[in-house]
Amino acid sequence: MTFLALGATIGTAQFAFGVFILPLEEEFGWSRTQINVSLTLGVFMGVLAPFLGRFMDAYGARRLMALSLLLIIAGFFLRAIMTELWQFYAFSALIFAGTPGASMLPTGRIVGLWFATTRGRMMGFVTAGNNFGGMIAVPATAAVIAIGGWRWGFAGTAILLIGVLVLVWIVIRDDATDVEKEKNKRWAPRGDAGRAARAALQGFTANEAIRTRAFWFLAVGMTLQQFARTVVATQMIPHLEQVGFSTSAAVTGLTILAFFAMMSKIVFGRVSETITARWAYVAVIIIQVTGLAILTVSGGSVFVWAGLIIFGSGMGGVGALGPLAITEMFGLKHFGGILGLTRPGVIIPTLAGPIMAGVIFDATGKYDLAFGITLIFLAIAAIAFVFASPPKRRWSASAVS
Repeated sequence: MTFLALGATIGTAQFAFGVFILPLEEEFGWSRTQINVSLTLGVFMGVLAPFLGRFMDAYGARRLMALSLLLIIAGFFLRAIMTELWQFYAFSALIFAGTPGASMLPTGRIVGLWFATTRGRMMGFVTAGNNFGGMIAVPATAAVIAIGGWRWGFAGTAILLIGVLVLVWIVIRDDATDVEKEKNKRWAPRGDAGRAARAALQGFTANEAIRTRAFWFLAVGMTLQQFARTVVATQMIPHLEQVGFSTSAAVTGLTILAFFAMMSKIVFGRVSETITARWAYVAVIIIQVTGLAILTVSGGSVFVWAGLIIFGSGMGGVGALGPLAITEMFGLKHFGGILGLTRPGVIIPTLAGPIMAGVIFDATGKYDLAFGITLIFLAIAAIAFVFASPPKRRWSASAVS
């Protein structure tokens, strides 16, 4: 269920964003910069994340996911009837306010509880949902827009998410006792799952975590790598169109990127169980740098496809490794609060990234400089993860009866 919730939320709110850019330009005459400003309202993801994380620690993932999905549904329905730019911004703010609580915050807790002994591979499979969502949402949204226009594109997304909301409320459970109730069922986690879940709920408090060097290096790395999403992923369709691809070819390109991003989560989730999530994070950033460099210098040549594959293979792994790194270093005791405290830093790439991309495109007619700046930020992020050595563990699974 978390796979589906991630796919529906991230696929529609982020991956499919680029499909609406040209229709909105044609309908309202808005510039690329004006449209991209709506992405900066993702600051709500950073501002609200610490509070949403504490809410989840206190009241559970199901309530958080349901409330968050209601906000996103309202935002998409209202986008479908907007007539002014300020409305686009206001309704985008609703969508972004709901995004963290419907996606990564609950995913880390749910996977950590239900699959405590195999959380790396399971986090990879579950978080692959957002890229699977991108693979489905981008061509599906483009088809709806082609048939019924951009307003139906937004309305159709809202209707889809209503179905997801209903399923979340019926299916999601996130307490150690819920895990124990499923013991010995054919599909249940192996071993003493209830004991493993209780052990996973040990760890650092949020106040203890922020006093460690590891927390701050993780926060810096997670912040800077977000430029790959806010500058590159959201602008990939218009970038491909700018270098000579047709709209259908550009949609295919983003779909390919999403597919390899999905596979990356599965692969590096499993790899994290061997080399730790921190070092897997370093690896995926190096892969992103390689792919983005190829995209930047390839223009409209055939090498674009190689760049998309390589960049996607790095970008996707990030979604699985962030929650895993927090769990490895600090446990699940205050997972929501700790992960939430890493999110305010994302305000920086969320504000600066889309505006930078829009301004550079409006001034030069291409995204090359924006992509080059992103390469520098990714390199710094990799260095930060190298220095994020884990703090001394303050709990023991064997101590949990």
